[in-house]
Amino acid sequence: MEHDGQLELYAAVADQLKEAHARVRALQVPEGVRMALTRKLLVITAAAKHDLADATRRLDRFVADLDAGRVPDEER
Repeated sequence: MEHDGQLELYAAVADQLKEAHARVRALQVPEGVRMALTRKLLVITAAAKHDLADATRRLDRFVADLDAGRVPDEER
């Protein structure tokens, strides 16, 4: 049973990551900013493979930053 709960948690995080990627793609920002945000999401995705709780916290912070309009400056 515990394994089923873990799979459900992975599925939930995967859905949240998909939604975050879609939000980043839809942003009207310079390409450098979009690339920086995408890299952050890829790091979170990689972290989820090793530490799901940490990845969930990171993803929550990432989404909160998007909600607040906090995006990185364009890279030069």
